[in-house]
Amino acid sequence: MSDQRGLVVAVTGLKSEAGLAAGPGVLALAGGGDGAALHRDIKAAALAGARAVISFGVAGGLAPDLAPGAVLVSRSIVTESGERFLTHPLWTRRISAALGGARIADFAGVDSPVADADGKRALYLGAGAHAVDMESHIAARAASAHNLPFAAVRVIADPAGRGLPHAAIVAMKPGGGLALDALALSLLRDPRQIPHLIQTAIDARAAFRGLFRSRKALAGAFGFDDLGEFVLDVPGEDEFGGPLPL
Repeated sequence: MSDQRGLVVAVTGLKSEAGLAAGPGVLALAGGGDGAALHRDIKAAALAGARAVISFGVAGGLAPDLAPGAVLVSRSIVTESGERFLTHPLWTRRISAALGGARIADFAGVDSPVADADGKRALYLGAGAHAVDMESHIAARAASAHNLPFAAVRVIADPAGRGLPHAAIVAMKPGGGLALDALALSLLRDPRQIPHLIQTAIDARAAFRGLFRSRKALAGAFGFDDLGEFVLDVPGEDEFGGPLPL
């Protein structure tokens, strides 16, 4: 890996998300559902001198009022085992402001997809999280281990009332690419998924439009380059002050 000194590590699930996140001052990593490999890659970047970590990409909606394309900024990441990782308060506020006052809320981090509406509702009621993804908890844990500022921005793709068809779940390769053969095989086995898959694609298009707009608003290194040493001097465990736009 090249020298990452001064870089923000942007952690994503898909290669398409990583393509949006990448740029000057940013090292983009696509997990592709391989949590162990993603953690190793973040650790390597941290040891090479990266200065901050951000989770960036699409997410499943847990709060019932969130439509595809809704942008959320994380206050904390809650894991399935009950761990909670706080995001950096100052960086989080700056990101929310840059995104037009985007809602600040808790995210759930999971190791496997939450594929149905009942599972989403249980996670919403149990963890109080508004969105769920498979990378934020890995990024948060690695950032905490290396004492790096952490933030997360996620855009809702599948809303709380809709799950994911099997074809969409098996379509992600390790590394974040698309496994078109697995998708096609799933559809051949159960063509009744096709209408659901079309709706999933429509939702994903709305999410990626929101993701593109968010990345454009968070130019450079996701706002971290504008904060510089000040962010590094503010402890990540500081309480958020004032009312949050939950």
